[in-house]
This record gives sequence, structure tokens and C-alpha cells, in this order.
Amino acid sequence: MVNRYGTTSDMIIREVDDNGTTRLVAIDSEGVYLTTPHRVDSQLADIHRYGISRAESYRQMQDLGLDPHELFSDHRHLVKEVVFDAAAVKAVNPLKASKRKL
Repeated sequence: MVNRYGTTSDMIIREVDDNGTTRLVAIDSEGVYLTTPHRVDSQLADIHRYGISRAESYRQMQDLGLDPHELFSDHRHLVKEVVFDAAAVKAVNPLKASKRKL
């Protein structure tokens, strides 16, 4: 199953040393980003994936001597697609839905 918000171990490209701190370069359909080891496979949303702009993440990678665009093009085959299955979605009756209490 594809995790749409968290980081899984199969998304990790490489490990880098950031002044004694271990950082991981991960990939998703939006590009590459830096995260920390305790965020991987935690079943929680990764703040490094969605809380920081990709431009900031790219700048941090360039400061570490990495080329984010080259990393993405070299590892694009690792990106898993999110497939929407319309048949699996339960139909909602609009008359009943309008009577629901929120």
C-alpha cells in the first residue's frame, strides 16, 4: 500500500551526514526531500515531506553538495503511483447525506 503522507523505507535513496546528524534523502511523486530516520516507517505523516517547501529542501540538499534534480531523474523508477479505484468507492445517497447531523 502506498503511504500518501508518511515516509517508508522503500522511498529512501541515500543517507547523508549533516554536521554529525544523519539525514535521509527520500523520493516521492513531487520530487526528493530530506527527512530524519525516526520518521521512516512510523505510520505518521512526515513533517519533512509536507511541512517544508520543496525549494527549501532543495536548497538544503545543494548546501550538502547534492543535486536534487539529478537525484530525482536517476531514481524516478522508485516512485509508486497512487491508483484510484472508482469501483471501490461506496456511493453516497444525497438525500440521506443531507439529513446527517454534523
